[in-house]
Amino acid sequence: MPIRIVRHSDVLEAAQREFDQVFGRLIGGGQATGAAPYAVDVKESGETLVVEAELPGFTKDQVNITLENSVLTLAAERAAPVQTNAQGEYLLKERRHARFQRSFSLPPTVDEASVNARLENGVLTVTLNKRLEAKPRKISVA
Repeated sequence: MPIRIVRHSDVLEAAQREFDQVFGRLIGGGQATGAAPYAVDVKESGETLVVEAELPGFTKDQVNITLENSVLTLAAERAAPVQTNAQGEYLLKERRHARFQRSFSLPPTVDEASVNARLENGVLTVTLNKRLEAKPRKISVA
């Protein structure tokens, strides 16, 4: 008879995920969807707007970034690992299907034609340059 490891926190985790999804729908767009809460930071400098999202375990092929009508959408999805009989039976399985999606309304100062994205060490960094006319400039006094 195989050994079964039962985690009492599984029920609590499922309840927390359900609460997060319902709460996210109540307060609207800035919440992560799916089973995992991935943190996002947005910072602005004089020349750029940078969005950083923690996406541990995702590959660049699992990440989708779209920019349409001044709305930046970050999405990622990965399937749970597939088990085959040749690989044995799981005694503990915590890695599950994960889905993430966040959308951000961008200010009109962003140059939508100049966007760079990279995924490194589990952090997705999207850098959006500001339009030249929106960048601060020094004005000399005569």
